[in-house]
Amino acid sequence: MNVGELIKQIEDWAPPGAAWENDNVGLQVGSRGDKLKNILLCLELDEEVLQEAVKKKCNLIFTHHPLIFNPIKNLDFDKSKTAKLIRLLIKHNISLYAAHTNLDFNKNGVSFELAKTLQLKNVTFIKHQEANQFKVVIFVPSENVEQLSEALFSAGGGRIGNYEYCSYRIYGEGTFKGNEYSNPVIGKKGKLEKVEEVRLEVIVDSWNLSSVLNAVKKYHPYEEPAYDVYQLRNKNTNFGAGAVGELDKELSEKEFLNFVSSTLKIGRLKYCRGKGSKIKKVAVCGGSGSDLLSHAINLCADAFITADIKYHAYHEAEGKILLIDAGHYETEIGSLNIVKKRIEKIISDEDSIKVYKFSGSTNPVKFY
Repeated sequence: MNVGELIKQIEDWAPPGAAWENDNVGLQVGSRGDKLKNILLCLELDEEVLQEAVKKKCNLIFTHHPLIFNPIKNLDFDKSKTAKLIRLLIKHNISLYAAHTNLDFNKNGVSFELAKTLQLKNVTFIKHQEANQFKVVIFVPSENVEQLSEALFSAGGGRIGNYEYCSYRIYGEGTFKGNEYSNPVIGKKGKLEKVEEVRLEVIVDSWNLSSVLNAVKKYHPYEEPAYDVYQLRNKNTNFGAGAVGELDKELSEKEFLNFVSSTLKIGRLKYCRGKGSKIKKVAVCGGSGSDLLSHAINLCADAFITADIKYHAYHEAEGKILLIDAGHYETEIGSLNIVKKRIEKIISDEDSIKVYKFSGSTNPVKFY
């Protein structure tokens, strides 16, 4: 297996198209054609991570936070930390791959893994992504519908929630008449033809639309395939922001703060008091998620855990919801567990490839 083959399967799970539009995700340094050796996972890259990758003979580093986020104007190895790291990556022939907000917004991604760590049940998104799906409708002869359907599914069509291969089919009759320049697959030019056809419908995420339409053109038997594309306003069941679920049993605010502190291994929590009631329904967002505060309140959550909370957000939350800043690093680091499991599943037939999590910490925040 090479680096590109692994990336293709990672991106089928966490597609770059689901990321925030100004994000910079994907292969940042390296070559997709390199044969994959070992893999090191970390939240962000620094020199200690790189040294461990070299020691463990890794030639791919997976990070959550991109090393390259803003445009690079120069590579001054003496002044720029980023430039120095790029130099070391190239020197040791190590590829660097980043999955950032596409992992944040993923069902079973960063926030869902945080919810799992906190033992929440019945978990769903705080806010689903919207208007990033299309319905593609194709009219195809009945004898070709299975072949075309398989091509659409392979291209990323027909995925709804926990289900794949989703489609709807209506059987009917299609008509056409080719002009003198046509080359019809069925019937003759200049003659009105009637054919038993299927109206085949599939839902497609926006980032898979081009692939699905290319599959239509490649696998549809007609010289001029007939199809429609409709933009939807649906809530995307597989992608969104944050997560909300329920504890098995109610806890007091003090009990819940103790639970969060011990579970996430955090010595100090910043928080403001909520409604003073028992904590049962809990919203979470790994990393900087305070923009979801009003959504968490509207969902009647008793507590909201996130990071990088500004002062005025505590004023907004006080008396309405127990708002907890549990740290950016602390609320995201657990997501490497699901990444490790996913990659190990992908490479399960490759006995020589090992997947490691960075043994240290890249958290720059200290408490005095």
